[in-house]
Amino acid sequence: MDTKYIFVTGGVVSSLGKGIISASIGKLLQARGYKVTIQKFDPYINIDPGTLNPYEHGECYVTEDGMETDLDLGHYERFTGIHTTRHNSITTGRIYKTVIDRERKGDYLGKTIQVVPHITDEIKRRMLRAPLNPSEGRNGFDSPLHLEGSGEAFDFVITEVGGTIGDIESAPFMEAIRQLRWQLGRNAVCVHLTYVPYLKAADELKTKPTQHSVKELQGMGIQPDILVLRTERHLDDSMRLKVASFCNVDLECVVQSEDMPSIYEVPVNMQRQGLDAAILRKIGIPVGETPAMVPWHTFLEKQRNASREVHIGLVGKYDLQDAYKSIRESLNLAGIYNDVKAKIHFINSEGITPENVAEQLSGMAGIVVCPGFGQRGIEGKIIAAEYTRTHDIPTFGICLGMQMMVIEFARNVLGYKDANSAEMNPDTPHNVIDMMEEQKNITQMGGTMRLGAYDCELVEGSRAWEAYNNQCSMFNAQCSIKERHRHRYEFNNKYKAEYEANGMKCVGINPAADLVEIVEIPEKKWYIGAQFHPEYSSTVLHPHPLFMSFVKACLES
Repeated sequence: MDTKYIFVTGGVVSSLGKGIISASIGKLLQARGYKVTIQKFDPYINIDPGTLNPYEHGECYVTEDGMETDLDLGHYERFTGIHTTRHNSITTGRIYKTVIDRERKGDYLGKTIQVVPHITDEIKRRMLRAPLNPSEGRNGFDSPLHLEGSGEAFDFVITEVGGTIGDIESAPFMEAIRQLRWQLGRNAVCVHLTYVPYLKAADELKTKPTQHSVKELQGMGIQPDILVLRTERHLDDSMRLKVASFCNVDLECVVQSEDMPSIYEVPVNMQRQGLDAAILRKIGIPVGETPAMVPWHTFLEKQRNASREVHIGLVGKYDLQDAYKSIRESLNLAGIYNDVKAKIHFINSEGITPENVAEQLSGMAGIVVCPGFGQRGIEGKIIAAEYTRTHDIPTFGICLGMQMMVIEFARNVLGYKDANSAEMNPDTPHNVIDMMEEQKNITQMGGTMRLGAYDCELVEGSRAWEAYNNQCSMFNAQCSIKERHRHRYEFNNKYKAEYEANGMKCVGINPAADLVEIVEIPEKKWYIGAQFHPEYSSTVLHPHPLFMSFVKACLES
């Protein structure tokens, strides 16, 4: 069949959960046997989120092919198990850069470059996932976009547009959607997520913000096919009928997204209300039987039945949930599969001192030393790593967290009191963490780190090897795995023999560059540092082996 396109927009306020709804739609269509991909279009002018402070935009998620992206791509992958790429994350900055680069090369043959049609055509091309057609530039983009030779084929392409209706920066994206709706006909559907607030003083739910949001969308020439109403209170049929009548939407196409005990309940809630069936009917595809989604329901049942708690501390410097979103979700998923609820406690590393570390980490069954960049908060991470090592508390260091575990070991076991990372102190005499050779001549910040999936060979019999071996879907007989990276600095191999002789083993090595990927102290209950980011690979149906093993160790400690 022809590829179908679903556009997901939002209104009234941000943070309503467009990413969760997009991921849920993808999961429901996937359960019906369709091949799906999901992409995010962000209106900000940054080329990607890689240079953004986590306080600005939450965590930066990295795809296997090395693209720094919005955290919503993490939701897409966790829900559906698909592997997103650089083509699944587009910003205004990337759109304009492509058009400007083509103009500089003379592709437009002297034409005046304008938002319409040149910017909107580039947006449409990327929404359609179509190849760059050289003849389009020669024709001044007068001809419609074509899908021929567009690479991997999908039954459904779901496109989420960031921000809210009415934002100035979103206008070109809305115009592109308007044009595509006209060009694609029944092969395109618009899902609009909006808000129905509850006013406590009046004891009423109010639909007016939704009506205004839809009116704004209609003013841009887009009639939504389906409305998803974000609400904290249940909406009865009369309220849904009112919204349907005022917004020109079929009643069966007005669904509500209530607060759920877990975001992973959302796909089931959407299926119960027939969201996927409504999309299929709008497109003209027979609905058929409702998929049972047995593995998903099995997971939800485990989640509901998990009553015991395990307390895990996140030692980091960003006091913001979204800054460590994938780590939190990976711990939650691993907890559920270990039949417990992971209760996650943020511990600000800037406030950790030798005098208060015992109090700060008190009650934690395990500690995650979090990733990050820069000097701020690293001494607290080092102090925490020393405390957990000497008190045999399960510890998982990720990226910078692993590097701080390495520095701590050098200072307090190898005796190099001035050991440090060249990132923090370029003049340190014992640079146990040093800049990667390939990074030394790089001057630009954005998209220039070691990014994406790289091979890692594990030492047979190590704790890390055992973790992966217990979940063979990510493992093969050659002890080889592939994990995603985002770093400039690495373990300095000059000290490798000394570390291993004193008890910290290098048990994961990149075969191509001989980089140390995983360190562990075998004599401890669980003390492992990973240079890569395992949290990016953990999904609802396939939790990551290292997180599974870590949580299990926390339960046994």
